[in-house]
Amino acid sequence: MTILNSRYFIWLLLALPAVPMAIALTDGTQGPYGQPVAEMLLHPTGEFAARFMIAAMIVSPLRSVFPRSRLLLWLAARRRYLGIAAFSYALAHTALYIVDMQSAAAILGEFWILGIWTGWFAFLLFIPLATTSNDWAVRRLGRRWNVIQRCIYIAALATLVHWIFVHNNIGPALAHFVPLVALEFYRIWRYVAANNTRRIPV
Repeated sequence: MTILNSRYFIWLLLALPAVPMAIALTDGTQGPYGQPVAEMLLHPTGEFAARFMIAAMIVSPLRSVFPRSRLLLWLAARRRYLGIAAFSYALAHTALYIVDMQSAAAILGEFWILGIWTGWFAFLLFIPLATTSNDWAVRRLGRRWNVIQRCIYIAALATLVHWIFVHNNIGPALAHFVPLVALEFYRIWRYVAANNTRRIPV
């Protein structure tokens, strides 16, 4: 349990997907069709950014389904790590995109494509979310901290649109996001039902 509760162990687990990516960057590995390494790594870095974001978001609705789960309680206490990991992979994704495009003119030339600007928008939203994911920000911002953190829902929507339109393939994106959406709707339904029950006179 000491190992499982160690922040270093958690960071190690979250960094594991980046190990083969880092190796590919250092040894100059090319993609299966001879694509540059930066282009090859765009997809996996983006996917892991989305996966860790979903993992951070799905803990709360899962706890409404399994309120006694010790695993979910453990994850809830460490959800911040998942959010920082999501931002880190999103940062790598953005950096690789800039390297792959090679020039500001090329980036600006496709900026207003739906699948592109939504990715930039999601990344910009990730910045305040990540920089306020610490105890100091919680104390300093007070109630405003919750307002900032709720921007994750907008970032998630932008990420979904980015994923769908960049790859022109809705299946993989929905496979990742549908469980989250379904659980969020269940949590909302449960909350509304509980409040309506309290209003019924006995």
